[in-house]
Amino acid sequence: MKNRKKKSKDFAPIKTKIFFQTMLMVLAAIAFVYFLYQSFIYANFGNWFVYMLEHVFKIDYYAALTFYYDKVHRHMDLIIVLTMAALFFIIFRFYLNFFTKYFEEVNRGIDTLVKESEEDVALAPELASTEKKINSIRHTLANRKLDAELANQRKDDLVMYLAHDLKTPLSSVIGYLTLLRNENMISEETRQKYLSIALDKAERLEDLINEFFEITRFNLSNISLEYGKINLTRMLEQLVFEFKPMLADKNITCDLDAKADIMILCDADKLQRVFDNLLRNAVNYSYENTSIHVSLKSDTDRVCISFSNEGNTIPSEKLERIFEQFYRLDTARNSGSGGAGLGLAIAKHIVELHKGTITATSADGVTCFEVTLPTS
Repeated sequence: MKNRKKKSKDFAPIKTKIFFQTMLMVLAAIAFVYFLYQSFIYANFGNWFVYMLEHVFKIDYYAALTFYYDKVHRHMDLIIVLTMAALFFIIFRFYLNFFTKYFEEVNRGIDTLVKESEEDVALAPELASTEKKINSIRHTLANRKLDAELANQRKDDLVMYLAHDLKTPLSSVIGYLTLLRNENMISEETRQKYLSIALDKAERLEDLINEFFEITRFNLSNISLEYGKINLTRMLEQLVFEFKPMLADKNITCDLDAKADIMILCDADKLQRVFDNLLRNAVNYSYENTSIHVSLKSDTDRVCISFSNEGNTIPSEKLERIFEQFYRLDTARNSGSGGAGLGLAIAKHIVELHKGTITATSADGVTCFEVTLPTS
């Protein structure tokens, strides 16, 4: 109801102008018809017509008078009706010209959008609300274009960085394998050490290649949901269990605080990806010998899942951009934990497709990601 009132107020100026313009045309038409009627019925139209035939067309007076009574006076009603009809169409034509000029102005505004002009669209004062909306669309499109260009630039930079990063682990793998092949008298301890290093570098190489695939197939518009009823508590329990080897590498503990058998309607595979990404980030950016806390709370129609870890506080300017596409918190090229900068962007999109929200806070060495979802 409020939206309808607002739209009515938006178009009040143009409706007022059209109303008064229509009234003016109607009054002008009535006045002109009245003048014609008076001229045909009560004025000396017959005398004027006969005089014109006699002096302009050089017709004899009695012949002109006969022609007037036979051809004009006898059909006076029809002539008046036809004259009024012609007058109506002429006035209606002018009225349409007045009315359609607003559509022409809107079309010019749309052409400005298509041409991506930097100038604001200017319309008639009575179209102020439409002008404001068109300019708002223009600014939105310009911002989206700039965001897309920045995202593409970040993507190109990231591909370049990853291509550079591939050289380091690949060179290490080749170097240590070459040493193992060429050194015949190498000790078993040294052999195991070289193999361990080569394996670590090979695994890092695999991660980088996977990031290339992630960038190549990335397209948020292709993400669709397949809903089903799931036990959210068991999903989180399984996730924490699967991360035990990764947690053990940094001597990190992970505790889950959740009520038993909390059920929600969602896309289980997509939501699993969200939680996997959040827990993986928590492990990657946690201090060693600390703990990660996963909490699941619910009420009648919503659930709240939070992942908190102890690590470096994320600066506010980075926290504002952390869900952007291809934005990496750790921008170092040789970072072993920096991903392609897609995980959180995809996580946010999946959560929003579920009509939920995802937020991040970081203060005093504690970072927390919180996901809120409807239960159905």
